[in-house]
Amino acid sequence: MGMKAGRLPQSESKMRAGTPDARQRISFSFRHIEQSHEKFHYDSREARYFCRFIARLSALSNFSVQEFHANRSSAIRAHPIAWDRTSEPKGFHHLHEQLKSTTPFQSAVSANEHGRVHGFFVDHVFFVVWLDPDHRLYQSNR
Repeated sequence: MGMKAGRLPQSESKMRAGTPDARQRISFSFRHIEQSHEKFHYDSREARYFCRFIARLSALSNFSVQEFHANRSSAIRAHPIAWDRTSEPKGFHHLHEQLKSTTPFQSAVSANEHGRVHGFFVDHVFFVVWLDPDHRLYQSNR
């Protein structure tokens, strides 16, 4: 059965209409990154850190959001953040209310030595908010 000219398959029309597709791969945005946070600065990091960070984002971009949420790999260490268990109980306080109400997530940059990346999803886009090369989000001193 052929398609009529000018019509998209249902899955493509849903994506164009803005409905997220569970199979759509993760993309990344730095629109909400907080570069001046006293704990989560990265200006003194060497190139090796950023190479690992970009490699991690590249690897994660092969996952769908659903796969990311379901993955319990110790290499990825992806999980939601419970703000009340962190050194930042107010969370992403610099964002507007709608974004602050999204579920925050973190993932490892690489195996323990390069810290974590913290952010949130809107549809399939992960918005990076904090780079945490020294694992400071879970340090006990608040």
